[in-house]
Amino acid sequence: MQTLTITRTIAAPPERVWDMLVNRMEDWWCPKPWRAEIVVQERRPGGRANMVMYGPNGETMPNEGLYLAWDEGRRFVVTDAVRVDAETGAFVPSGPFMIGTWEVSAEGDGTRYTASASHWTEEAMNRHRDMGFEAGWNAAADQLQALCEGD
Repeated sequence: MQTLTITRTIAAPPERVWDMLVNRMEDWWCPKPWRAEIVVQERRPGGRANMVMYGPNGETMPNEGLYLAWDEGRRFVVTDAVRVDAETGAFVPSGPFMIGTWEVSAEGDGTRYTASASHWTEEAMNRHRDMGFEAGWNAAADQLQALCEGD
């Protein structure tokens, strides 16, 4: 599998990191000055995962997908290969880009945070890398870490 991954230790308990990860997503998901707006999150396997990212120059990037897994307190997995039609509830194939996995686990006095993007092809993985995966996902992780370690 062609996977890009970032990982780090956050000086906060797993429960706090999970809470910030899933309940404050709009505060950390996009590297600033971009911002994210949650449209709907059906936090269960098969549920809709829909958000829109907005850029500083009026850019709009809708992200519609499907949760593959939701393991409360531990991980969630989402893909853009399938979306749920908002009107009919039908599963609709999309142009797949990746399967994203976000995980937290206890590590010492803190939490190990891991985020990965798995791609169908090496070409797609390389395209994601070239788009700035490492810088972008690390910037988002920095924002998450700051929320988790703040007062």
